[in-house]
Amino acid sequence: MRLTEAITIRNTTFKNRVMFPPLTTGYEDRNGTITEQDIAFYTRLAEGGAGYIVIGDVAPIQNFTPTPRLFDDAQIESFRKLADSVHVYGAKLGIQIFHPEYDCETMMRLFAEGKMDEVRTKLHHDMMHFVDEVSEEMLLSIIDKMCACAVRAEKAGVDVIQIHGDRLVGALCSTKMNHRTDKFGGSLENRTRFALLLVEALRKAVPDMIIDYKFSVVTPERGKGGIDEADAPEFAKMLEAAGVDMLHVAQANHTGNMADTIPPMGVQPYGFFADISGKVKEAVSIPVSTVGRIISPAMAEQILASGKADMVGIGRGLLADPDWTNKAAAGKSCDIRECISCNKGCTDKIQHREFLSCILNAENGYEGTRKITPAESPKHIVIVGGGVAGMEAARVAVKKGHKVTLFEQKTSLGGQLEIASVPPRKEEMRRFTNYLSHCMKQEGITLRLGEAATPEKILDLKPDHVIVAAGANSARFPINGMDRACVCDAWDVLSGKTEVYGRTAVIGGGMVGCETAEYLAERGCSVSVIEMLDKIAAGESETILPTLKENYERFGVKEYPSHKVEEIQESSVICKNKEDEKVVIDCDFVVLAMGARPAAFDTAFLDEAGIPFAKIGDCGERASDISNAVRTAYDTVNAIR
Repeated sequence: MRLTEAITIRNTTFKNRVMFPPLTTGYEDRNGTITEQDIAFYTRLAEGGAGYIVIGDVAPIQNFTPTPRLFDDAQIESFRKLADSVHVYGAKLGIQIFHPEYDCETMMRLFAEGKMDEVRTKLHHDMMHFVDEVSEEMLLSIIDKMCACAVRAEKAGVDVIQIHGDRLVGALCSTKMNHRTDKFGGSLENRTRFALLLVEALRKAVPDMIIDYKFSVVTPERGKGGIDEADAPEFAKMLEAAGVDMLHVAQANHTGNMADTIPPMGVQPYGFFADISGKVKEAVSIPVSTVGRIISPAMAEQILASGKADMVGIGRGLLADPDWTNKAAAGKSCDIRECISCNKGCTDKIQHREFLSCILNAENGYEGTRKITPAESPKHIVIVGGGVAGMEAARVAVKKGHKVTLFEQKTSLGGQLEIASVPPRKEEMRRFTNYLSHCMKQEGITLRLGEAATPEKILDLKPDHVIVAAGANSARFPINGMDRACVCDAWDVLSGKTEVYGRTAVIGGGMVGCETAEYLAERGCSVSVIEMLDKIAAGESETILPTLKENYERFGVKEYPSHKVEEIQESSVICKNKEDEKVVIDCDFVVLAMGARPAAFDTAFLDEAGIPFAKIGDCGERASDISNAVRTAYDTVNAIR
């Protein structure tokens, strides 16, 4: 495979073509110093085979944003520990140097003085105008700070300096954000002047280090802070001449929508930046990497084979499965837990000031504390339910060395994922069902599909432990008229059990209700969504929400937040709005999407028999989501010694 071939760049050999691109993690200390959590995370990626790992958003100055920082010599040792740790596995380490698009020194002074109103006012002003107003003197001082950061990185044993070609550097290159009339604005030569000065200064400051440049491209459809697609080949040549050793071609951002650069499922095509990368690669002789919805080793291999890149960035894919590279190299791509691009654990967490994680991988973000440990004495574990929680429990149990029997009353595995993957763009969730189903073929797991787990069947197996993962049922709350023939359940609609047409009122504006509404609207229904709370789709990913809303507008979906349903009539739903006014919504069908409740499973017989048991996933304390199913299954079973 080209993917596993070594590549030499500026006298440094990378063991393969797999790159972990720069992502914000939130693992660092408050002052930006690398922590044990950082080291455990990045070392796990190196252990899993990644050849080139880049730490994202490393600031060369003190700042209040939650990113790594390397502005003081005292921080060198923490970066050295990280570099030494990933080097053990043959990976090369890069740091992505960036400067925010605002006056950090003034902002920090106001922050230290507790003048938060002034901080917010200045931050808002700078994000709009700093690129146009920053003085040449300050720009040159920023270059000095970045060079000092690079020197510290070199002392720490870091292999690569990557310039963040988005943020301030990209904003200055941008025709959309740079309105200057001096030598840093206007023509391509002027707009790229700061970037080229920075490259030349870094080349002098760390002459033996590899300089990578995150080559952020503004396409006609997306992005602001970067180089225009039409100018990309020419700018790439300019960077190569200035001393850049490699380019990382990616989508520019600054649009306020993280879905532009970290697109969720179905919003962008797979490998959506490969063609642009190929055009840039044609213009230069230095290596080029690219990133963007490259899900599988087969996709990565095709990009390399087609000559569109020399390395491929696998970001979210390595969060879902850090062994992605090693499995590909061993010819075991079918064993990879592929990313489903949900953005729930990664992008959404960072946007909410939490640390990076993955809903499919309970160990991600907890590499130092969550590890599957061998059982002290192998046991026979019976699992009730073949949904996400049940299959994850079986996977962990057999890896610990336990014997597993899994009951699933349906003839297929997957549980709620079977209906969750039906709405628009959600079919990518099937990858997780496929992965877990594949895991069920491991030696030591006995599947009993199409069988209800009765007390007699469970007791006959004489289990040492029982895990109940019975899932959830669609919830129903009493509403006058809900027994009418026009009323049905969202789960039944998504499963294909029930068909509706015409004017359809969806009661419940949570994730299931909103996705069902979009599904029906695409199928030609005239849809209204009714929600008691003041916001529709409150639980949806912030990167998916814009697309959902665009489709609502496209198909004319009507939204009724802050509306309480009073009665369902034969051809209408009667509501009260927050002003306590009567609202009549005409409809042919009513679809209930009122949440989920844990499925009942009587465990009294287990108590009587003295068999230890636990409830996990949706049938635990409350019905929740995939993340809860995976985490509770992993932790519960891993604790069985």
